[in-house]
Amino acid sequence: MEAKIIEIKNKALSELENINNLKELEEFKNTYLSRSSELTNLKKGMKDVSPEDRPKIGSLLNEVSRELENLAFQKYELFYAKELNEKLNAEIIDVTLPSTFIPRGKVHPLTQTVNEIVEIFEHLGFSITEAKNSPEVEVEKYNFDLLNFPPEHPAKDMQDTFYTEVGKNVVLRSQTSNAQVRTMEHTNPPIKVISPGRVYRSENVSARKNDLFHQIEGLYVDKGVKFSHLKGVLNEFIRLYFGASRPIRFRSSYFPFTEPSVEIDVQCIMCGGKGCPTCSGTGWLEVLGAGMVDPNVLKGVDIDPDVYSGFAFGMGVERLTMLKYAIDDIRLFFNNDVRFLKQF
Repeated sequence: MEAKIIEIKNKALSELENINNLKELEEFKNTYLSRSSELTNLKKGMKDVSPEDRPKIGSLLNEVSRELENLAFQKYELFYAKELNEKLNAEIIDVTLPSTFIPRGKVHPLTQTVNEIVEIFEHLGFSITEAKNSPEVEVEKYNFDLLNFPPEHPAKDMQDTFYTEVGKNVVLRSQTSNAQVRTMEHTNPPIKVISPGRVYRSENVSARKNDLFHQIEGLYVDKGVKFSHLKGVLNEFIRLYFGASRPIRFRSSYFPFTEPSVEIDVQCIMCGGKGCPTCSGTGWLEVLGAGMVDPNVLKGVDIDPDVYSGFAFGMGVERLTMLKYAIDDIRLFFNNDVRFLKQF
């Protein structure tokens, strides 16, 4: 058996020397190192070897097997490295060549503004009202009646409001104030929420008006809420949004759902307060309306106005974006012109 092992070894070494690729090496391993190889069959026949020769023959078999395995592995490493280099050379990439530009989408400027405003008010302690409290298709009760609009108010006219055929007195909401009423109806004070969303009004589309636009309204109801709290919150918002250097002013105004009511103006970004067509020569531009929640609104949602008070405010997202970035045409937000959008 010793002579047979030496014969197999010499034959294997001779064949191994002439192997030139991985395929031939795999065939060699099947012939000499697999479970069905001659060496394996000899190991199975060790039981027939005399006890005195068994250690010597077994040691020789193991030695030859290890030697052939090591030599086959060395050949494998050489062939693998060679084939890998040939493949890399064939598929070489010149990293100095200019790559193909793949344009990336960006957040729309109106969405950027909404995100910025929401972040500011969240830092001031406000939370976003639940989606179920802010439907875009609304009934007059929540869009007008519970907001203290009198029956003859001109905003109810079809020239100002979009009425639908979904049902009787169903409209596309004309302000996000409906979210304030619904929130108060289902939540006990203290309430401190903002409600971003789309609103609709029957407007002639122009550089300054559109029939679809976006609003963010806020509401704070608690015991002891005063007008000074309203001024403090809105002053801080404008400081954070426009910067501390932008002059602002509060003007008396009227809204059905607040009393007293004010409008807040900022100095015109186009002319710096000197007067121009954008600000109609006044040097000021309105950015939001606000006021103390009218007691009738609180009564309408079963909140006792003798115990609780609150303030509300509303702002147009398009107007704020136009003022911050000196945009003079609201229609640019909706035209999907990449030349405009990519600036943001």
